[in-house]
Amino acid sequence: MNLTYERNGDYRIPNLIPSEQEETMLTKYGVLRKNYLKNHRRGIYTGLLLSGELLTHCLEIQEQAEERFEVLTQKLSKNQTVTEKLKQNDPLQWTKEMNRIYQQVEEIVLKELVYQ
Repeated sequence: MNLTYERNGDYRIPNLIPSEQEETMLTKYGVLRKNYLKNHRRGIYTGLLLSGELLTHCLEIQEQAEERFEVLTQKLSKNQTVTEKLKQNDPLQWTKEMNRIYQQVEEIVLKELVYQ
């Protein structure tokens, strides 16, 4: 990384202009990862911020977390026989079971990917 400096009186101040990055918005998991790094892993956060890789890192974690959420949700609903038939016969029970599955998967994804 090449840094350029600007003279300001007797001081030389680095020009820390972020590089042009794609206009992709962070969603839930990306924002949670960014806040976790900022509050609990300050050195990593600062290093990624200064190198211009913070957004890329958060987007990567976000994508992995969303994929993992989908896969785990499908596996758990299949293993616990939460099917379309249950949804048609007893919608409240289906909703209860799916909410439980979502909470389990959310906890797994946060622990494995976001808060590591």
